Amino acid sequence: MKILFYFGHPAQYLFLRETMIRLKKKGVNIKILIKTKDVLEELLSKDGFEYTNILLQERGKSKILIALSLLKRELKILPIIIKYKPDILISTDAPFAQLGKLLGIHRITITEDDYEVIKTLGKLTYPFTEIILCPEVCEVGKWGHKKVGYSGYMKLGYLHPNVFSKDKTIIKKYNFSDKYVIIRLAKLTAHHDFGIKGIDSTFVLRIIATFEKQSYRVYISAEGEIEEQFDKYLLQINSNEMHQVLASASFLICDSQSMSVEAAMLGVPSIRFSSFAGRISVLEELEHKYQLTFGIKPDKPELLFNKIKELFELPNLKEEFQDRRKKMLKDKIDVTTFMVWLIKNYPESVKIMKKNPDYQYRFK
Repeated sequence: MKILFYFGHPAQYLFLRETMIRLKKKGVNIKILIKTKDVLEELLSKDGFEYTNILLQERGKSKILIALSLLKRELKILPIIIKYKPDILISTDAPFAQLGKLLGIHRITITEDDYEVIKTLGKLTYPFTEIILCPEVCEVGKWGHKKVGYSGYMKLGYLHPNVFSKDKTIIKKYNFSDKYVIIRLAKLTAHHDFGIKGIDSTFVLRIIATFEKQSYRVYISAEGEIEEQFDKYLLQINSNEMHQVLASASFLICDSQSMSVEAAMLGVPSIRFSSFAGRISVLEELEHKYQLTFGIKPDKPELLFNKIKELFELPNLKEEFQDRRKKMLKDKIDVTTFMVWLIKNYPESVKIMKKNPDYQYRFK
């Protein structure tokens, strides 16, 4: 079996990293394509994976540049597919679905975003893909007949206890204190980010002051450049150690949906300040069913500080959130083990899931 993967974001790669390792051990031939995005290439290099970067320059955020980037990917990917002759194409990307349909190749689209949030990408992708592989809670619009939902989250692919465990030596290496908070600032340049507001510099200053009054050490992690006044707070670590650092944090405050989910997988209290609050099914489930994260819209800033105060006053905060995490994990499957089975046995595995969705609970 030969599989061609494409990753356009670090979280997409991390989701399937352990799956790819296990598939290779089972004799599956894999090939990886990526584009330049944040620390994606750095992660692949440090993990020792071979890959081809088909877009060396990060694209801009205008709709025209996004459309041009899509066209460039089509032109770059087509000859690679023809030469490699994969049995399955796996990605979140529209060109993979479109070219797979054109060439008659099996194609799996992975996502954990609702169709209403990524409507443009969905319209370009879902008509051409074979299946949409996503958490059960995700909505995929009128393409429900293509959905294969699993009881879990993409982030459990790399943060489930069967895959991830704390390494205390990393925390000691950076000399972190017992009480620290991470402020994560996203670029908000994805195709679905137009008009989305997050955390500005004035707000960052107020958040820092709030935590420092409670004797927390504050670190800022940012996708892009930060203002000079925040340099002393900059989190300077190896990119592949971010989740170890997050796992031992006391809080995460951010405008990143992805990192909010990661914090929830680790049982770290998180508050996201974003226009996306209330709009994403995965985060809504994590917030309202498991109380592992909290979303605040930018037009209600005082709610964020009220929530921080409420969490400060919660007895045994870390233990409480670890208990909430355990409840979530008890309900969910081991996503990586499930993914290995589904891909290795594709397309028969999809027929099994369509006939009996509860088959997945063999992978708890």
